[in-house]
Amino acid sequence: MCLRRLLQSSQLQRAWRAAFLKHVQGRRPGARRWTHSGGGPYRAVIFDMGGVLLPSPGSVATGPLELLQFDHGQSNPTYYVKLANHQLVLRKKPPGTLLPSAHAVEREFRIMKALANAGVPVPKVLDLCEDSSVIGTPFYLMEYCPGLIYKDPSLPGLEPSQRRAIYTAMNRVLCKIHSVDLKAAGLEDYGKHGDYVARQVQTWIKQYRASETSTIPAMERLIEWLPLHLPRQQRTTVVHGDFRLDNLLFHPETAEVVAVLDWELSTLGDPLADVAYNCLAHYLPSGFPIQPGLSDCDLTELGIPTAEDYFRMYCLHMGIPPTENWNFYVAFSFFRIAAILQGVYKRSLTGQASSATAKQTGKLTEFMSNLAWDFAIKEGFRVFKEMPATKPLTRSLHTWCLLRTPGTRSYVTSTDSSPAYASKEALIFSPEGLPPRVRELYQRLKEFMERHVYPAEPELQRHQTSAERWTPSPLVEDLKEKAKAEGLWNLFLPLETDPEKKYGAGLTNMEYAHLCEVMGTSLYAPEIFNCSAPDTGNMELLVRYGTEEQKARWLIPLLEGKARSCFAMTEPQVASSDATNIESSIREEDGFYVISGHKWWITGILDPRCQLCVFMGKTDPHAPRHQQQSILLVPMDTPGIKIIRPLTVYGLEDAPGGHGEVLFEQVRVPKENMVLGPGRGFEIAQGRLGPGRIHHCMRLIGCSERALALMKARVKSRVAFGKPLVEQGTVLADIALSRVEIEQARLLVLKAAHIMDVAGNKAAALDIAMIKMVAPSMASRVIDRAIQVFGAAGLSSNYPLAQFFTGARALRFADGPDEVHRAAVAKMELKHRS
Repeated sequence: MCLRRLLQSSQLQRAWRAAFLKHVQGRRPGARRWTHSGGGPYRAVIFDMGGVLLPSPGSVATGPLELLQFDHGQSNPTYYVKLANHQLVLRKKPPGTLLPSAHAVEREFRIMKALANAGVPVPKVLDLCEDSSVIGTPFYLMEYCPGLIYKDPSLPGLEPSQRRAIYTAMNRVLCKIHSVDLKAAGLEDYGKHGDYVARQVQTWIKQYRASETSTIPAMERLIEWLPLHLPRQQRTTVVHGDFRLDNLLFHPETAEVVAVLDWELSTLGDPLADVAYNCLAHYLPSGFPIQPGLSDCDLTELGIPTAEDYFRMYCLHMGIPPTENWNFYVAFSFFRIAAILQGVYKRSLTGQASSATAKQTGKLTEFMSNLAWDFAIKEGFRVFKEMPATKPLTRSLHTWCLLRTPGTRSYVTSTDSSPAYASKEALIFSPEGLPPRVRELYQRLKEFMERHVYPAEPELQRHQTSAERWTPSPLVEDLKEKAKAEGLWNLFLPLETDPEKKYGAGLTNMEYAHLCEVMGTSLYAPEIFNCSAPDTGNMELLVRYGTEEQKARWLIPLLEGKARSCFAMTEPQVASSDATNIESSIREEDGFYVISGHKWWITGILDPRCQLCVFMGKTDPHAPRHQQQSILLVPMDTPGIKIIRPLTVYGLEDAPGGHGEVLFEQVRVPKENMVLGPGRGFEIAQGRLGPGRIHHCMRLIGCSERALALMKARVKSRVAFGKPLVEQGTVLADIALSRVEIEQARLLVLKAAHIMDVAGNKAAALDIAMIKMVAPSMASRVIDRAIQVFGAAGLSSNYPLAQFFTGARALRFADGPDEVHRAAVAKMELKHRS
């Protein structure tokens, strides 16, 4: 008699239903609780079953039936069943209404039966019962396999050689699964052939939609992005669908896989999806709920292969070349996990999930989708954790753009839903991809600009041309207090410079770049948020290089917005684009440094709030070329500082800070005002310039965006030669060019900021030179096109375009002229990329 018929017999059906339904539903009338002496991870109940027939011919077991529900896994409920000396495992569908095609225990039974005959290590299945009246849902029985399951991928307690052997065994058994002869195993019809990933993407989109409980932005972006970036070539093999370390049963004494478990998601498909899924733990932190990860572990010390090494091992065993679409497969795998977690969470709300921790998965769905979005931005192989920090420079970073609605851009980005799991290695192309804390800061900044800054611009512009222009505007001071009260203050300090967040908001260069673009849409915004040059560079200089005494005297007042500062380097007598040309002298005399020199274009020195001048001069003309200069902190009330005149930029004075021409005549400064030490000036100046150039370029992108927005509004409202300007072909061409040039510049600047974050300012030298070469010229062209559309009005003070253009043109000199940056880029190109 087969087991299915036995279980359907009237003699046993009542007992089975009592055992399973009452146990699962938690009522358990007539049962007694039973606790395993080892405190194992399962629930248990014992029923006196009398005599029970077993599947072996003529075998009869008498005595109690023991049920233990395993809590490992959150899908199909799985039970350990002991009948006298016989040990079985029962696996069943969850109760209630299920998602389409989910929890197919029938397919699990079929695939394991077929693979056992093909030499794949799987438990021996005994029989399948599809009659839901027996224990409430379909189920199957298999033999119990003793062995070890490793839930922690770091394999604590093992030696490095043992860990390596376990990962190698896991890799080999995956290759064995992917090498099964479909025809010989009778599995040719187990799934469709071809377009596996496309079908899987659509399947998991449907599954997610069916279990959706709230809108998750990263999932929405992935649902748009994944179908557009499907792999072109795919092999077809058996795929497990949930292949990971804790779904493998290992021999207790050797690194041998004795059984592959949990075949619920198996089908025919692209084997690389299994490999990528198998590597997901490499990108999760060790303390991650549900599934511990390896991202913060020293894999070399542990003896565990990196994800890259593991994939190479797989390719070697399979005899195939590595794929170029690795990051797509990882992105898809994380997306699928997010959809699964959402399903588990939805079932937990209706009491259908099999795990007690199922309700915790709701908050993790967004985190997993954000990881998927992270990998969606990467082309080629990911730069793995153990590689040198300069490695990102050797790969190209490509981007994609999806247009949802006119005027709305959605970039392939990365994000992280939890600061605890934040990774600065993620290149974020869009504000939507920022971590929640930064995204919320970005949104508040935009709202502040709309509520306070833009409406104040006419009054601020009037003040800037009035007789009181050299006195700070009371309105600016009022807005600064509002910004400070709303937490929109000192946003610029990079996390690397201020890791403890003592002085700033703790943003990376890339995160701040997105906020900096918003500030750049108004000429007055940077000062309102205490994020304006040259103060930002001077504050960062003090944080990086200043003594505690220097910070107390100068940094704190600057951070509080109670003081302003300037940076004195450029000189009228020499080409100051080459800092080694600086002639101003710094000499030691009677315990002081005495400085003498002629400087000009000293931005901010005319502001009555300017209390500090960061001065660059030569301390030793005979030292090596880049060790002659030093930096001194000079109080502005020191005798000998004489402002000759304010300088204008295209006739604009930029009051109240302005740009001054200044004489320093025998200015005596205490020796403790030296920064870092004599001869360190060039080094300090270069370190100061990196983040500042990111800020300049992103502000230029902001003003370019506003210029383009003004241009678009203008062409829709003006008529010339009988038709609206928007219908003029040359106008349309200018709008298109402006959009393309803005996008190109933005992506280049964000890439530079990203490399600064992950590899440091020195490694990003090429990228910083490129953005300084590109952004000012781009902004000049975009703004010039907007001015052309406005006609004479574009030259007036009625619009910010004239001032935008002046600032963009001036920045082709500030921080080094275009020619210097072009030369630097060319030299690095010839040196490193020949």
